[in-house]
Amino acid sequence: MKRTREMEKGSEIQSAIEELSMLIELKPTGDNLDRTTTVHIPTRPFLNVCNLVIQVLDKIGPTMAVLRQDINQNIQRLEMLCNSDPSIYSNLVEILKKEADEGNARKGASCSKAFVWLARSLDFTGALLQRLVADPGQKMEQLVEESYSITLKPWHGWISTAAYKVSLKLLPDNKTFINLLMPKDETYDNLNEHVQTFISLLVPFLEEIHSILVGLQMNVF
Repeated sequence: MKRTREMEKGSEIQSAIEELSMLIELKPTGDNLDRTTTVHIPTRPFLNVCNLVIQVLDKIGPTMAVLRQDINQNIQRLEMLCNSDPSIYSNLVEILKKEADEGNARKGASCSKAFVWLARSLDFTGALLQRLVADPGQKMEQLVEESYSITLKPWHGWISTAAYKVSLKLLPDNKTFINLLMPKDETYDNLNEHVQTFISLLVPFLEEIHSILVGLQMNVF
């Protein structure tokens, strides 16, 4: 309960910084394939970060409804596996390797696919927040569209892309979004500092995730 109360006092960004800090034991060595044997990505802290990303996307409004639903479904898939045996499934890399060894990574609703799409959703969120702090005066529609184009669009079919284009009309303006991100009594400077800290942790973490996916040939799902 204490942890929950502390998280409620701050922003989702601050809480995500705390969770990401727990994940920075990610210390790869060697080439991509070697990394899969040395890297440990704790399952629950990773899913906590993804849940916090959902809360950030909620502030954008109905535009992110489809993406939010996908993230939530992928989180639930990994949570169910982790809950089935926390001692075995506490490391996401081991889950990926197990499915790859069994030939199940590409089949149906695999946990590997769930992880890949969660990583891409984090890519989108990081890209959006980077653009927001770099140019807070840029229109929200342009910020979201640019972020989507370089992260999710290459992997989406035409139906998903078309639905996304329609939803752009429902975006809030920049000021509204920034105000929603800030907890009570926080200044824009504080928020900007927190977002930059979050990005500084998220970007190298995602780079390592994508290196692992390349090593396991899961980057093209």
